[in-house]
Amino acid sequence: MAEKDLIVTMRQFFPYIGICIMLVLFTGVMSRAGEDSGRGPVVVISLDGSINPATQEYINSGIRNAREKNAECLVIRLNTPGGLLKSTRVIVTDILDSAVPVVVFVYPGGSQAASAGVFITLAAHIAAMAPGTNIGAAHPVTMQGQQDSIMNEKATNDAAAFIRTISEKRERNIKWAEDAVRKSLSITESEALKEGVIDLVAVSVEDLLEKIDKREVVLSSGKKVLDTKGAEVINMEMNFKQKILSLLSDPNIAYILLMIGIYGIMFELYNPGAIFPGVIGGISIILAFYSLHTLPVNYAGLALIIFAVILFLAEIKVVSHGLLAIGGVISLILGSIMLINTETTMEVIKISWQVILIIVILTAAFFLFAISFGIKAQGRKPTTGIEGMIGETGEAITNLDPEGQISVRGEVWNAESLEGPVSKGTRVKINGVSNLKLLIRKTT
Repeated sequence: MAEKDLIVTMRQFFPYIGICIMLVLFTGVMSRAGEDSGRGPVVVISLDGSINPATQEYINSGIRNAREKNAECLVIRLNTPGGLLKSTRVIVTDILDSAVPVVVFVYPGGSQAASAGVFITLAAHIAAMAPGTNIGAAHPVTMQGQQDSIMNEKATNDAAAFIRTISEKRERNIKWAEDAVRKSLSITESEALKEGVIDLVAVSVEDLLEKIDKREVVLSSGKKVLDTKGAEVINMEMNFKQKILSLLSDPNIAYILLMIGIYGIMFELYNPGAIFPGVIGGISIILAFYSLHTLPVNYAGLALIIFAVILFLAEIKVVSHGLLAIGGVISLILGSIMLINTETTMEVIKISWQVILIIVILTAAFFLFAISFGIKAQGRKPTTGIEGMIGETGEAITNLDPEGQISVRGEVWNAESLEGPVSKGTRVKINGVSNLKLLIRKTT
């Protein structure tokens, strides 16, 4: 009887036991789903090249995109020789104020974070490097020449204070950071890790995400523990506008476009109706002005380039035995060197010497060709008009004693013989012209 009562009792509780098991399973599933839904992706952008307004906009849009996607972090794969200090300051400000953790990863092997890249790496919430990379040399000497000692000292002190502020905020090696600016120090990834300049060394993005998993970073909004292991990775490329802006922000491209624009418009003015040079020149010079707008332009350099073109044009019109052309070459070289005005010796944006030499040689060669062609044209015998008839031969269509008429080039001209009477039908040669009358001699 007791066994039957026990079996009945158990049968009554079976439904409740099943419900409890289902609740436990449901709670576990929902808890897991809650964890998965709370973790965002990892946004990765790649910066390979100089720091300029295009890369500044690219990084800014990357931070915005990561925030909109509620990303765990933004990873910046960095490889740069440096760039504009103004753009670097804006990028550093965006990283320091970012609501999303920013991880700067100097990658792949062989890459560098030089000059402005040092500031960006140190500003990151987490700084990492791949094996075979280096960081430092934040005080290179530009090819535009040394600044005067006072201005150079001011710029260096300003950059040193800037990098100390960044290092202090991110608790990195302040002394090394300042020496990177003042002494152009450069170190490898292992030395950087040992010196406390970076946080870790990783061989790939996947390895990086595993190593920063569960790390705590401090944001402007508070602390955040990263959950990056196995997270979805979203690669964000430059959009079309940013790619065009990046291309135009290259000072070499800006310089080439400027020269093409000047020569295109010049050719159109000297050959009205050619159309093609004018169209190409107009487009090129507009793009050049837009490009120069993004760069620190020295207007004295621009004026020297324009003056050089004027001297080359004057050489064609004025016989100076090459002095104007030499002046044009010197002016063009100086203007090309001075065109980009770097604010400090940190900045590595400049026009390549190779590009300058090619432009100068091609320009000088063209104008020398034009000059020699003009000189030959001046020394050539006239082929049109009355002067062009000297030396031509014709036939007497009347007797000349000493005056009469001859036929030259199918035209009838009044003529005067310089050698006495000439019979009709005699071949004659024109020796000169006097008051629309041809002076002729008999041909031998």
